[in-house]
Amino acid sequence: MKSYVSSWGKLALLYIVLNVDIQKTQALYHGVLTKGPSAFILPNKKRCPDLNLLLGQELFSTSQKNYKNIQSCLWSAPTAGSNANVATIVYPFIETELRGAAMKLHTRSQAPKEGKVEDKKPDGPRYVPTHDDYLSFLVDSKHVYEAFEEAVKSDSHPELTAFQDTKLERTKGLEEDIQFLVKEYNLIRPEVGLVGKQYSEEVRRIIKEKDTVPQFMCHFYNFYFAHTAGGRMIGKKMAQLLLDKKILEFYKWDGDLDVIKHDVKTNIEALAVSWSKEEKAQCVDTTAAAFRFGGALNSYFSGRNSIK
Repeated sequence: MKSYVSSWGKLALLYIVLNVDIQKTQALYHGVLTKGPSAFILPNKKRCPDLNLLLGQELFSTSQKNYKNIQSCLWSAPTAGSNANVATIVYPFIETELRGAAMKLHTRSQAPKEGKVEDKKPDGPRYVPTHDDYLSFLVDSKHVYEAFEEAVKSDSHPELTAFQDTKLERTKGLEEDIQFLVKEYNLIRPEVGLVGKQYSEEVRRIIKEKDTVPQFMCHFYNFYFAHTAGGRMIGKKMAQLLLDKKILEFYKWDGDLDVIKHDVKTNIEALAVSWSKEEKAQCVDTTAAAFRFGGALNSYFSGRNSIK
């Protein structure tokens, strides 16, 4: 069923770009979720078991004037050696504007080709994280993830429903890891620190205000996807340094991570297509704040744990 939802994301974005009635799109979505691809019926009333064929017919029947709009969200078949479950997709807003803003805030050591920030020279010997540091990081991280998971269920923002139960959720695994560290290393579970409280409060503040979904999505994208990249590297380092190479549940996903990321990115793009130029700018301009809060959480590994 997950592959159908992925194809829905493609179809939804296409329908929005072509200014097709969103109610028709929602009806198709509901049908494919409940009945599978056979729920799709072409204009000639013939059922279409292949969603890609349906997409192809939609593209073929589109007028020439929409070519440039469609070109920005084209999908191609999987390339050799790639995951066969995930089509090669261009994410116009994510890969250009949103990712571009994020890469500018990376250091040259983090991203040699795209990083713009000079690496700071360490003041004295490099700090070595302890089990207590790691535990505090996990406790604060769980508190922030809880805020995100609550936010996407907000009745005030039904457009965020697509970001519920994405399999990127981390709270369950984090709780298991926290209990493991406490028991295995005889630690005392700490209260949520200032860093975790500040970020979770910021997430809740944003979601309560009006017209702030673009800001929220910037935090959502950067927080969740940073963990699938640099966060996993941190997990491996901490496993070697502190846990006898044990990889925590925090760094494991239920399913193919590439497929999970693809589905979430597709839904972000479908949402961003409906934004105005000003709303997209609002999302991009929130990147620095997202990095500041995320970096504050990581400061547990360097012996610093407060936002300045």
